[in-house]
Amino acid sequence: MIIAVLSPAAMLLGFLLELFVGWHLPWHPIMGIGSLISAAESSIRGALPRTKAGERFGGVLLVLLVIFISMVLPYAVLGLGYYIHFTIGFFVETVMCWAIFATGSLAKEAIKVKRALAVSLERGRRAVAMIVGRDTDSLDEAGVIKATVETVAENLSDGVIAPMLFLTVGGVPFGFFYKAVNTMDSMVGYKNDKYMYFGTAAAVLDDICNFIPARVSAGLMIFISRFAGLDRRNARRIFIRDRHNHASPNSAQTESVMAGALNVQLAGDAYYFGKLYKKKTIGDPVRHIVPEDIDRAVKFMVYTCVFSVVVCTVIKMAVRVISEIL
Repeated sequence: MIIAVLSPAAMLLGFLLELFVGWHLPWHPIMGIGSLISAAESSIRGALPRTKAGERFGGVLLVLLVIFISMVLPYAVLGLGYYIHFTIGFFVETVMCWAIFATGSLAKEAIKVKRALAVSLERGRRAVAMIVGRDTDSLDEAGVIKATVETVAENLSDGVIAPMLFLTVGGVPFGFFYKAVNTMDSMVGYKNDKYMYFGTAAAVLDDICNFIPARVSAGLMIFISRFAGLDRRNARRIFIRDRHNHASPNSAQTESVMAGALNVQLAGDAYYFGKLYKKKTIGDPVRHIVPEDIDRAVKFMVYTCVFSVVVCTVIKMAVRVISEIL
């Protein structure tokens, strides 16, 4: 029975370490995945013709190569750890789970924006530029706050709930599979001149992998909203109404719940790489968004993630125990 609960314990312990301790080592596994993506992109693009078909084929090769290495390497390291000694294996698995989650780091970066904004608008712009992909040079105070709240809502799913679900289903290799897909999308999944065709495979796969997690995350957020002191009824109403108000099939799922729970309006037009993109708004401007909404969004995110890891840990424990009995 004790052995049956150790893997769920590694997931829970890894989550708690990331939340309360953070990652202070100079190198992070996701940095390794990022370096792998950059090196593979350079090699693949140098070997294939710069045609539409060549770019798309190269993007598929990139996805297959990065996923293969990102899954096989952790699997081999974890297997070696457990082969040497059970305690070493459990330690390695815990550290890997620790590296996969991002609750604490997301909360920390969001609070940094609020503190920077309290000093000056320019510092707030620079701080939010570290966690969003849009241009931030022309954002006003409300724009900086909105961008921060939006990225907290989106990354609640991308950075925590989605990898947690993949970990629950397939363990560490599946967790790194998801992180590889998500990292590729953040690096090459843009619809600009450089990545319009090369990034197609990564972007489509990311949408597929996040389809269920984004909706699970939204449901969990609606449930938790009341416990976080927010407006559950409006969260549900705005989710039903605005969950498709985004070019991505997944991003507006959690953003709509966040907007409704806070009674603010998010999204709208934004600049990316100097180009204006017309985007629908999410939520109603019941009140003006204020810096304290960053605190509320972070609290909401943490409450949802803690509840989620408890549920996933219990489910994984139950499955492991039942499988041992059978």
